Amino acid sequence: MTQLGIKKLRPGPSGNEKDPNHANYDESLANPFPNLPEVLKLKNGKKVTKAEVWWKKRRPEIVEDFEREVLGRIPPNVPKITWEITNTSQGKVGSYPVNGKQLVGHVDNSSFPSIHVDIQMILVTPAEAKGPVPVMMMFMFGTGYLPGTTPPPSPAGRGFGPPPAGSDPPATEQLIADGWGYAYINPTSVQADNGAGLTKGIIGLVNKGQPRKPDDWGSLRAWAWGASRGLDYLETDKAVDAKHVGIEGVSRYGKAALVTMAFDTRFAVVLVGSSGEGGAKLHRRNWGEAVENLTGSGEYHWMAGNFLKYGAEEAGFGSKNAGDLPVDAHELIALCAPRPTFISYGVPEKGDAKWLDQKGSYMATIAAGPVFRLLGAKDLGKGDDYKTAEMPPVNVGLLDGQLSWRQHDGGHTDGPNWKYFIPWADKFFKREHAK
Repeated sequence: MTQLGIKKLRPGPSGNEKDPNHANYDESLANPFPNLPEVLKLKNGKKVTKAEVWWKKRRPEIVEDFEREVLGRIPPNVPKITWEITNTSQGKVGSYPVNGKQLVGHVDNSSFPSIHVDIQMILVTPAEAKGPVPVMMMFMFGTGYLPGTTPPPSPAGRGFGPPPAGSDPPATEQLIADGWGYAYINPTSVQADNGAGLTKGIIGLVNKGQPRKPDDWGSLRAWAWGASRGLDYLETDKAVDAKHVGIEGVSRYGKAALVTMAFDTRFAVVLVGSSGEGGAKLHRRNWGEAVENLTGSGEYHWMAGNFLKYGAEEAGFGSKNAGDLPVDAHELIALCAPRPTFISYGVPEKGDAKWLDQKGSYMATIAAGPVFRLLGAKDLGKGDDYKTAEMPPVNVGLLDGQLSWRQHDGGHTDGPNWKYFIPWADKFFKREHAK
């Protein structure tokens, strides 16, 4: 804050509706900054009407704004990684035989030996595959486990242990049944999920234990960097079709999955689960979680230091708010175009809280549509007017295009959407879906 000249930050709204400073849930007050930055207009005011201009001029402008003001830059001197297979197994996922590999990505710490970073990843592929298979990489709350070993406890819908009676098989089993593989990557093995960890992990290693500069990366960008390094390994594994590797996450890791897809164009598909503010939700929306929550003590580490400016109440530059951001979530989604991008939410009644702002995320998805169409892909097919866009009913998916949306009737998970996601991804990968 001293580097940025910030004297005081605005407190974020409370998630407890009984608190006097509780978050807004009145739609009439939800859009104080109704006009989003135009995704297909260059900084010089010219409209973007050709794909070539998007790739050469407009996309780099948006990337630069996100790197400088929102998510931070990956430093040029990030050390190299050496991947090691530390364990292998043969087992079953459901009734399907699989091969498992436990991997560690050792980051070269010769520049600052007191910080160690070892990226934890597990790769599981169908044992009876006739050739390389597509793989979904999943950000895990924890380390995952090798088939044939005892699973640790885990959040529902993420593939550990038996699912509740009457529910779908775990995502992992659905993937293996359809001939996919999956990889678990542990984001906190790359970078801790707290502010104290910013002088440790990969960010601390590169900065030699010193505090960040204002445009240095935060944890979201670091987790995405870790996923990209995981993809580096998958490109060398003969069991994997590395041109068809996807990325998935839920909640804060839904944000990370979207960031990964936006910045690393090698990822072929993304499932963005319940990502909220900092993910698919518009920063400019005054509904539930706000920019001021991201700039607060519990979440600021996800973002670049510069992002704190947009929560500033008193500073050398005056004050700034969400309306001053040069970019918004629709442009993060647009950076994924034309690759298949599936935005997933549940319902507040089951625990996918109003706090996440499902509608604000739907508006962002609508507003990203013109870029998908410019690049020859299909959007949601619901027009471009994000201001009047009405979400489809729960359990009605908009799955015809490379940009897709589905709000299921479950909670804070993407579990119920996997049985829609897999055949949808197969369609764009031109694969036969296993019925």
